[in-house]
Amino acid sequence: MNIHVIGIGLIGGSMVLDIKTLHPEATIFGIDANENHLAEAINLGVVDVAGKLEDLIEADFVIVAVPVDVALIVLPKVLDVIGENTIVFEVGSTKTLICEAVTNHPRRRNFIATHPIAGTEFSGPSAAIKGLFEGKTNIICEVEKTTFKLQEKALDLFKSMGMRIRYMEPKSHDKHIAYVSHLSHISAFMLGKTVINKEKDEQDIFDMAGSGFESTVRLAKSSPAMWTPIFKQNKKNVIKTLEEYISNLSKFKELLESEDYDAIYNEMQSVNKIKEILNGMKK
Repeated sequence: MNIHVIGIGLIGGSMVLDIKTLHPEATIFGIDANENHLAEAINLGVVDVAGKLEDLIEADFVIVAVPVDVALIVLPKVLDVIGENTIVFEVGSTKTLICEAVTNHPRRRNFIATHPIAGTEFSGPSAAIKGLFEGKTNIICEVEKTTFKLQEKALDLFKSMGMRIRYMEPKSHDKHIAYVSHLSHISAFMLGKTVINKEKDEQDIFDMAGSGFESTVRLAKSSPAMWTPIFKQNKKNVIKTLEEYISNLSKFKELLESEDYDAIYNEMQSVNKIKEILNGMKK
């Protein structure tokens, strides 16, 4: 089995580590624009050897795990050179523009649009970990456009990694992911900025930071090179979620200013039901 991963970071690297566990006979080829990343990935055993685009004709699977703006350029080039029985999947956090970029490609049937919702705040080859996708949801878009034999091949692989499969149209995916992922990252970045700006005047503020702050701001350590293109591609949906979020923050501020603490209690109490929702998702 020949596996080619383009972009050897958290998601691409973690995928091939799982594949190596499931298929020890597989050879993992790595392609990365950053030569240091490629060398590090080989040294860490994330990939076996360096790969080249022209070798993709021999690939069984091609994983495209690059920033979503780069994927718009790379994905059509990958489809240009793959073999008849190669299945290609791209794993980014936006799907509408990605799907549109290949909608008329002659090899569109060899592509399956995916978004495995898993990750950490870390990036690069050293961030790759085994078992990252166990119990996680993988959103599949436009599955009907992938030839049945190849979609089965991909879905079997995802399920063997422990993923739960869900199907969604690209526009619906991008709308919903803006709420549950993109907004979370913006909130973390801006909370981090607020505290850093305060730290310039009050050096002791980080001495008071507890686990609540650390867990909330954790995502602010995520890669700007990855997230800026995501916000750009999903601009319309992200702005909509920000408007709603800012409105809720403003309302909370008004309740504080008016000293309406019963309303504040009720606001927080009504949101507590999210615990039940999240617990239900884990079952």
